Amino acid sequence: MSSLGIVPGRDTRLGYLLRVSRPRFWLYLAGPVVVGVAYAAQTRGELFAPVAVALFVYFLLPANVFLYGVNDIFDRDVDAANPKKAEQEVRYRGDATVPVAVAVAGLAGLAFLPLLPTAGAVAMVAFLVLGAEYSAPPLRFKTHPGLDSLSNGLYVLPGVVAYAALAGEAPPLLALAGGWLWAMAMHTFSAIPDIEPDRAAGIETTATRLGESRTYTYCAALWLGAAVAFALLHPFLGAVFAFYPVFVAGIALSDVRVDRAYWWFPAVNTVAGALLTNAALWVLIYG
Repeated sequence: MSSLGIVPGRDTRLGYLLRVSRPRFWLYLAGPVVVGVAYAAQTRGELFAPVAVALFVYFLLPANVFLYGVNDIFDRDVDAANPKKAEQEVRYRGDATVPVAVAVAGLAGLAFLPLLPTAGAVAMVAFLVLGAEYSAPPLRFKTHPGLDSLSNGLYVLPGVVAYAALAGEAPPLLALAGGWLWAMAMHTFSAIPDIEPDRAAGIETTATRLGESRTYTYCAALWLGAAVAFALLHPFLGAVFAFYPVFVAGIALSDVRVDRAYWWFPAVNTVAGALLTNAALWVLIYG
């Protein structure tokens, strides 16, 4: 057990699986579910509809085990030289528990399909396929510059699934486009600390191809595009997302190390998600 006696230690199977799932990033998948539910709900009761609660639970933990477990299994050789795996995360060393947990988590996602309308089912299948093929052969998107970034729009798909589950249809196209651009930028920014380990391992990504300074520009452009897309839906939404290009510009022009700034984003994204969710709840409750 940990020193607090609450969280299982990394040497236990449960503790290891929890760390494989990246607890610090759980809300990257579960957060879009909350936002999707908030904007799709027509009544207060729908906020806690059984399917909404079930999707939140799934994308909070099992989906993260699936997504990051696949990544760790197929990146075992690459991660051997990545210092991040020895500190904030864990290295996969061949434990059979991880592939089994990944398979169970993927099947749990498929179990939602009978409960979802067509748009939600398509989004769920797309999430599982992109989540697997980002790291797994034969496609292994993460080794193809451009496709690694584009495929990581998958982080917006839990929100699409949740929205469709309540609304019976997909969210507005501008919201999907803006969310996809936001997720692409988040992924590529997160790849900056891995530039040197990836180059050492012979892996080419958008970040290794562009280099650190141009990757900052790339991320800022994507986040600016996301802000414009959301602003066309509503000025408040655009204002929330306008923070991101400003933030990345501040990091690029400051002395802050990118591997430190990378760990600020869970808090930044939580605040942004809270603003979006509370705006939707205000409209729902007060009209």
